[in-house]
Amino acid sequence: MSISSALQTGVSGLQANSKAVGSISENIANANTIGYRRGFVHMVTTTASGGNKEGVLSVAAVDEVDISSAGGLISTQSTTDLAIGGNGFFAVSINPNDPIATNYLLTRAGSFLPDENGDLRNAAGYYLAGYPFGLDGTIGSVDRSSFDQMETVNIGNIDISAGVTTSVTASGNLPSQDTGVATPGAPFLTSSEIFSSLGASQRIGQSWSPTSVANIWDLELSDQNGDPLGTVTVEFNDSGPEAGSPLSYSAITSTATAPADFAFDAATGIATLTLDNGTTPQVLELELGAPGTFDGITQFAGDFSLSFDRDGSSAGELVRSEISADGVLFGIFDNGMRRALYEIPVAIVENPNGLIAAKGNAYNLSGETGSFNALQANSSTVGALNAGALEGSNVDIAQEMTDLIKAQRAFSTNAKVITTVDELMDETARLKR
Repeated sequence: MSISSALQTGVSGLQANSKAVGSISENIANANTIGYRRGFVHMVTTTASGGNKEGVLSVAAVDEVDISSAGGLISTQSTTDLAIGGNGFFAVSINPNDPIATNYLLTRAGSFLPDENGDLRNAAGYYLAGYPFGLDGTIGSVDRSSFDQMETVNIGNIDISAGVTTSVTASGNLPSQDTGVATPGAPFLTSSEIFSSLGASQRIGQSWSPTSVANIWDLELSDQNGDPLGTVTVEFNDSGPEAGSPLSYSAITSTATAPADFAFDAATGIATLTLDNGTTPQVLELELGAPGTFDGITQFAGDFSLSFDRDGSSAGELVRSEISADGVLFGIFDNGMRRALYEIPVAIVENPNGLIAAKGNAYNLSGETGSFNALQANSSTVGALNAGALEGSNVDIAQEMTDLIKAQRAFSTNAKVITTVDELMDETARLKR
């Protein structure tokens, strides 16, 4: 190696180590940046040679990003702050509902808040993408290997229309000790809430009267106006493995005034009620429980207790949201309804190190990332979502300071090489004197 070659090698050392110092300074500056991934440089040798001559060995710095190492989780008070506990990235877009696939990026920065339109956007200005749920409660068939069917997650100005009640299921207990007495006690009165086609709350009345015959009750049903609909006698099993369950339904009588109506299927324990509450009467089913089953009305010694489960609802407005570990965003409405609105997928690629860093702690796909998939959170090889938490940077300040000292020493030593070569060249120039 000649003196001039030594000078060039020293210069390459200065350039490489100055680049390392730059990378370290970026890491230290972003030590508290949400979702930041530390960068570092690899030192690689370079040489230039021709013919049979030995080349000059220099050094170059190659930038890398430590994408695979996760940062610690930080608890927050915002329910829309998200952190991934494991592998994967959030899919985000530059614009809301962006139709251009190249405008979608991946990020671990989950500091999302609704903007003026209700779209969830993180601090870097990227919009969270997900799969919307349909009215049937599913996202349907989606292509998880592309961004095509994703939409921007929106939690603003969401209303649900009224849903008419079509089914009511009764469950609970009738006190067996109240039957079979000479003078039965007063009937037990209760009612179940239903919703009309316009979302109006109405109630269907029930009167359970114990009889002087053991284990037999008379049920009277009334409509939203208190007018009678029909009656049925219910007998319960008093022994054997089916003790306490309905034995039979009998004496079925409709007392409704048309267009209201009442019918009862003794084999299934289902009453069909027709209510005169609109131009078109409302028809719904009241399930009491099939004979020999315990999933509806039962009769055991104890207290009277009945509860009802029904479909339908009044109109409602979104009041808050919840996000589950598997990435489902639920809307909680002021009418008590809880409905799945979006699935927030966790994106993975075959080679995360092939991602190209973009501004705002985001990454673009490249030809080196391999296949892309947006999977359901907390499944397969992807992590769970943690709502009300953020992921910190994966920068270790102690490690960065150690690397800084090493880079500083290497830079100083390479500078010493240059000054030494300068002195040698100066001494060589004086030889002709």
